[in-house]
Amino acid sequence: MKLLISAALLRICKKVAVLIVSTCYCAITHAAELQLKVNDAQGQPLKDAVAALVPEKKPVLDQPLTAIIDQHNKMFTPSVMAIRTNTLVKFPNSDDIRHHVYSFSPAKKFELRLYHGMTAEPVLFDKAGTVVLGCNIHDSMVAYIFVVDTEYHAVGDAQGNVRVQAPAGKYQLQVFHPRLTNSGPEIAVTLSEKAPLQQQVKLDNLASEKNEKTSDEFSGLF
Repeated sequence: MKLLISAALLRICKKVAVLIVSTCYCAITHAAELQLKVNDAQGQPLKDAVAALVPEKKPVLDQPLTAIIDQHNKMFTPSVMAIRTNTLVKFPNSDDIRHHVYSFSPAKKFELRLYHGMTAEPVLFDKAGTVVLGCNIHDSMVAYIFVVDTEYHAVGDAQGNVRVQAPAGKYQLQVFHPRLTNSGPEIAVTLSEKAPLQQQVKLDNLASEKNEKTSDEFSGLF
């Protein structure tokens, strides 16, 4: 009897294992993907473009996530970041000197007074929008946080390629870039499990690259 029970349990365990593997396989293979190419008005690829896929039904993003922007060699690392709303961002200072991080952007106004190491409190970004970071001591330090109402987002590479994975369905594609002088485009897209969606976007409302650091919202404040 014990042998029969053990054999039956073994068969059940095998079926459960097959079911779990099949479920995981389906979850992996059924992921859809957006392959976006972002260029400027002259057709040149744009580094650090950000793409976000916002579902038709706005998700509830109440569980906080965490992210990190470090400071090293008097630079923010990374200098461009995309996060979803309700994310706590830590700002460690890995330099041997102190920094004073702040933003006057409407999406998040905050100030982390002179500090170094890990002494600064994390900042909660709970509103969608573009947040420009600066250092009150070092004017050349500038970074951008794009806060979006979705977990499906990515920052592009130097060739202007952005890849975002999400479940199949209908989305509003939002495109951002640090040099945009006003709001970026929003495009209705539909992702399918059958093949990646390939999309191209041209951004023509860009500030000149040579003035990027001197034409931001911190100019002339100090």
